[in-house]
Amino acid sequence: VHLFTRCSVPSLTMSSEESAIPPPVQWAQRQHVVFVTICVEDCKNPVLNLEADKIYFKGTGGTEKRNYEVTIPLFKEIDPEKSIKVVRDRNIELVLKKKEDGPYWNSLLKDKKKYHWLKVDFNKWKDEDDSEDELNVGGGQGEDLEEMMRQMGGLGGAGDSKPSFDDLDPATDSDDEELPDLV
Repeated sequence: VHLFTRCSVPSLTMSSEESAIPPPVQWAQRQHVVFVTICVEDCKNPVLNLEADKIYFKGTGGTEKRNYEVTIPLFKEIDPEKSIKVVRDRNIELVLKKKEDGPYWNSLLKDKKKYHWLKVDFNKWKDEDDSEDELNVGGGQGEDLEEMMRQMGGLGGAGDSKPSFDDLDPATDSDDEELPDLV
């Protein structure tokens, strides 16, 4: 039983015996960057190509070890060299640097169609008229995508995201105090 008889994503190619399906994808944006999350758990050795006008992903993952493949033609061009890819256990996060700063894109996709596998990431979404990011991803001098990814918990190893408890005094523990009598 095939849930998807035909995928209408442009340039989608499938080469394995079992048909590949598009993975769940979420996206959000700022004036200078686009956030794309490919939601495939335990994806080992994914094929991920960023080009100026498209994203290509192919991989196997999830609890059912399904084959996923998709080509995403982008609404406008990005700068692949300044974009960041982070492969995690639960997903793949991309921070795509827009080639031209300017107004928000109307859609992630060039064709502006709606697909069941593509959704807005409301956890990262910020309206265009809101004040510019607290993550400091402004254009020009203040731009530091690596620092932003560290703040988001990405780029493991480059920045230790574990909390420090060095400022806690081990001598004072509220569990050692006597409890007051109940009245």
